[in-house]
Amino acid sequence: MRITAKSDYAVRAMAELAAAEGSPLTAEQVATRQDIPLRFLFGILRELRLAHLVRSVRGPEGGYLLARPAKEITLADAIRVIDGPLANVRDVGLNGLEYPGAAAVLPDVWRAVRASLRQVLEKTTFADLAAGKLPPLVQERAREYLDDVRHYDT
Repeated sequence: MRITAKSDYAVRAMAELAAAEGSPLTAEQVATRQDIPLRFLFGILRELRLAHLVRSVRGPEGGYLLARPAKEITLADAIRVIDGPLANVRDVGLNGLEYPGAAAVLPDVWRAVRASLRQVLEKTTFADLAAGKLPPLVQERAREYLDDVRHYDT
């Protein structure tokens, strides 16, 4: 999985909205707080609005809000809206994926990757981000990464 700039921006924008706790934020406020290009953010907010993850409020006190409570929206929800499935193999479904010969077990690796991503992204909500407290599994995975002397940026 590659986390695109667009998904990163979407998650960061929604984290700001979650932290605002029901007070609308303008796109300009979100863009400034998260250093997101404003024109790019407008497109992201539009996609999130069409997917019913955020809503807009008009008027002088208007802006954007989460469409549901932050504890009900996961990072996976936002990423799927922006980039589609969490782990995609050549745009083929993983259920019927089969390879011959020495690669026969490889589909199980891809399934495990998807399951691992889901464990983290479907368990982490925007309320977790706003509170600065991640679920134990996510904390553990982050610690594993940091403790791994072999970790790489590639």
